[in-house]
Amino acid sequence: MSHPSDPTRREMLRTAAAASASAAAPHIASAGRQAAGQVGFGSIGVGNRGAVLLRSAIRGDAGRCVAVCDIYQPHLDKAIAAAGNNPRGYLDHRRLLEDKEVEAVIIATPPHQHFPIMRDALLAGKHVFCEKVLVFKPEEVRQLRKLAAERAGQVIQVGLQRRYSRFYRTAKQMVDRGLLGKVTHINGQWNRNPGSGIGWLMEIDPKRGKESAWRLFREYSAGMMAERGSHQLDAADWMIGDHPDYVIGIGGNEFFHDGRTVYDNIQVIFHYPQGQKFMYQSINTNGHLSLFRGSKSDFGEGILGTAGAIEITLGPPAAGMWFYEPPPKVSPLMDTVVAGPNPLEKMKGLPILIPNSMVTGPLERDMKWAHLWLEQNGVLVQQEEPSTEIAQFQDFFDCCRTGRRPAADVDIGLVNSVGVMQANLAMDEERRAYYKEV
Repeated sequence: MSHPSDPTRREMLRTAAAASASAAAPHIASAGRQAAGQVGFGSIGVGNRGAVLLRSAIRGDAGRCVAVCDIYQPHLDKAIAAAGNNPRGYLDHRRLLEDKEVEAVIIATPPHQHFPIMRDALLAGKHVFCEKVLVFKPEEVRQLRKLAAERAGQVIQVGLQRRYSRFYRTAKQMVDRGLLGKVTHINGQWNRNPGSGIGWLMEIDPKRGKESAWRLFREYSAGMMAERGSHQLDAADWMIGDHPDYVIGIGGNEFFHDGRTVYDNIQVIFHYPQGQKFMYQSINTNGHLSLFRGSKSDFGEGILGTAGAIEITLGPPAAGMWFYEPPPKVSPLMDTVVAGPNPLEKMKGLPILIPNSMVTGPLERDMKWAHLWLEQNGVLVQQEEPSTEIAQFQDFFDCCRTGRRPAADVDIGLVNSVGVMQANLAMDEERRAYYKEV
């Protein structure tokens, strides 16, 4: 394996003058381009999460909301008002699917309803964007795979937004070009203080019953591994370039004695075929994030390789730090010999992905050094991070128009769903849960 040159400060400064005189590096392509004409879409499930998706789909200008659906009238009324163009409202998703103006649907219902509604939509000839997790039960994996093959002309996209992040795409370039050496471990965390975040306290609307707190009950929800961890598991699969073969884990209901049936804290380890591991934690008792020197909270990922690491988060604000770690003089994991000391051995982490509005003083200098070295090694950094929520819908609607396969396609969604199922099974049965079981 070939390796990049060591990113010394002297080398970076030596290239600064040449870089400033050269033309600006081309931008990484955006997730999708706006195709001619807007796609008429309907939103099914317009509660808290569905309302966010509806606004994002409209803001992208590639889609036009023509219909909305929810079984709860207040949600439906708010969505009609939010759309701003008086879309038709339905209490039954089957009536929405009969609407001839609806070319595509956005599904953001509780997960236990994802596959039944998606099946109905595909059979009705609609393109489908479905929130994670794509399917809820093991038998639905094969059923959707078969249905997708039979409906190959219809788009199926899953809501895994990191696939549409410019910052995460930069990290993926660094991994693929060997700038971290061999990636061996990825750490992921999504912690929150008690009660922060929608839907994680036991607040039941007496008019709607348990479904109003659906995230807390197994009949509706796959718990924190689905609602939080699915995003970070997908990021790990993407960076490693494979999916796990088994998972182990521990979960429990030790801290919130309120009748919930999903775990209130989980710790899991996913094992990949070549020995890499993704270690994941999600708790509801503290929001501290052990990345970015403790300056952020809640969630992020650490990508650890034999020659360096990246700390990265989708935010807000989205951010990324790179830590160079020179290999030993003779490394069993690399086919190279490194001679002499390296001036970056004890260097602090370099910012590579920070919004422009936050870049000042020494931070600007350090980031310039990092970007120059990355450009020398073929990684082109886009500094601004547009909304990944909007970007995923730009890609979806463009795929609807062109027939192109989305970045977060049905195969990615199914593998991700299996990971969530097996993680919960491993915790429930206190054993290794293998992907081949599903």
